[in-house]
Amino acid sequence: MPSPLPDAFFDRDAQCVARALLGKVIRHRQGSLWLAARIIETEAYYLADKGSHASLGYTEKRKALFLDGGHIYMYYARGGDSLNFSAHGPGNAVLIKAGFPWVDALSDANALAQMQLNNPDAQGKPRAPERLCAGQTLLCRALGLKVPRWDAQRFDLDHLYVDDCDIAVPRVIQAARLGIPSGRDEHLPYRFADAEYARHCTRNPLRRGQVEGRDYHILTEGMPLWPGSTA
Repeated sequence: MPSPLPDAFFDRDAQCVARALLGKVIRHRQGSLWLAARIIETEAYYLADKGSHASLGYTEKRKALFLDGGHIYMYYARGGDSLNFSAHGPGNAVLIKAGFPWVDALSDANALAQMQLNNPDAQGKPRAPERLCAGQTLLCRALGLKVPRWDAQRFDLDHLYVDDCDIAVPRVIQAARLGIPSGRDEHLPYRFADAEYARHCTRNPLRRGQVEGRDYHILTEGMPLWPGSTA
């Protein structure tokens, strides 16, 4: 049976939510199918963080960032849709950076096939499952999530929610976020990735040239966040 995450799950510090979301499953209903992706990479953002949208101030478009934890904030990035969830405190949120297709009794092979139809490769052919959700806009495209439908909304158990699924993530990678312009707090270690799925993230945090202790830290279950983060 599905176990939708309660609002209280999101009403916590953004980094705590970002880390805890790893291994959870986003389910979105498209027609009769429940499309699904396991969350493998997230990024936390804060109001006082120069890299955040909220730091630019309140607008009607950004209002979801200033609402209670568990509101959906969607925006366009490089022409595609991006999915975020508000966390505790005005302006604080988590970006869902990448996922991996999830197949089970509720979200079956037909759902996966629909995700591949939603998000074909550049030649119009089915994208390999491991690349289907390997980036924030690819994830939304595969799941059929659109800004006009979901921005500033709450979860709807008949159409969109995050499922617990009781998946253990024993090793978490903590590193600096991606794509933050210079001078916009680009050094802050607010990116979290499931170590088991590192090669399927937006950019592999364990790629050649990356050094543990300098470029990333490995967090095991119960281990506190990397010193240098604020949570």
